[in-house]
Amino acid sequence: MNVRTVSIICPLFNEEKFIERCILSILEQDYPQDKLEVLLIDGRSTDHTADIVRRYAEKHPFIKLLDNPERVVPYALNKGLEAATGEVIMRIDGHCTYPTNYISELVRYLYELDADNVGGVWNTQPAKDTAVCHAIALASSHPFGVGGSMHKIGASKIMETDTVPFGCYKREVFEKTGRFDTDLVRNQDDEFNGRLQNLGGKIFLIPQVIINYTARDSIRKMRHMYYQYGLYKPLVNKKLGSPATIRQFFPLLFLLCLFFGGIISIFSPFVLKMYVAMLLLYLVISLVVGAMGAIRTRRFAVMLIMPYIFLNIHLSYGFGYLRGIFKVLGGKSFNVKSNR
Repeated sequence: MNVRTVSIICPLFNEEKFIERCILSILEQDYPQDKLEVLLIDGRSTDHTADIVRRYAEKHPFIKLLDNPERVVPYALNKGLEAATGEVIMRIDGHCTYPTNYISELVRYLYELDADNVGGVWNTQPAKDTAVCHAIALASSHPFGVGGSMHKIGASKIMETDTVPFGCYKREVFEKTGRFDTDLVRNQDDEFNGRLQNLGGKIFLIPQVIINYTARDSIRKMRHMYYQYGLYKPLVNKKLGSPATIRQFFPLLFLLCLFFGGIISIFSPFVLKMYVAMLLLYLVISLVVGAMGAIRTRRFAVMLIMPYIFLNIHLSYGFGYLRGIFKVLGGKSFNVKSNR
């Protein structure tokens, strides 16, 4: 059996709480270590992330620490690509841990399916054992929170899709598509995968490969993340020539309905009734989802917090998307500097 060489690329910034667990999960892989290189690209972290990586790199020569002075993800990915020597390029995230067969399964399906990119599904976990963190994790993996993103909500069978988390690519894919777009602080994977599909590439979700993903540990961080997801979507659409999915418009429509519906309802009793009905439906769905989470976590507060969590996700994304549209139409820069 031909065992492929694999280069693992991992952008990092201030991941001292998570990176050790991530590295240990890679060291526990059932894939031959002599066929691996792990490239951890640090954006000049201000915590002990680089020190932790150096400690493991001293013990394991196939682990290497690279510098990313630009400090944002797409630059880190491209630096990893420049340094990578493997037949297979696999992106991972320092915020996650991976099952022992993660590499072997993705590499196997990459070639069995004759795919250009394959990836697993997220098992979204709370960052802390608090009601807020449990609610954030639940909302970030529920269809009402994130729509039909199958890698976030789960799938029952292998399926062709538009994107997967992180990605496991054949090396030659990058010769065809080029590298990651450095204009995109967020959504660089979506744009790259859209570019890949436009060139006839195939992407598959492998649901039995499960990634343990740790959600953000505060509402503020979650709100910032979804705002940036929304902000960069219009730029992705512009670069690809069309929207990748319809679901990305729903938070924006919700935001507009909330704003203009509230104004119009002042003058129209019919619109007021529809407006109140929409808000009540939103509240009921949020509470029902929260109640299921409360039962599972045995935390009643999860149900009470859930409407606020969903509202933050949808409005943050919607407002970011709206601002992104104005930036694209006005030809303004997207020079937001953020690693996480």
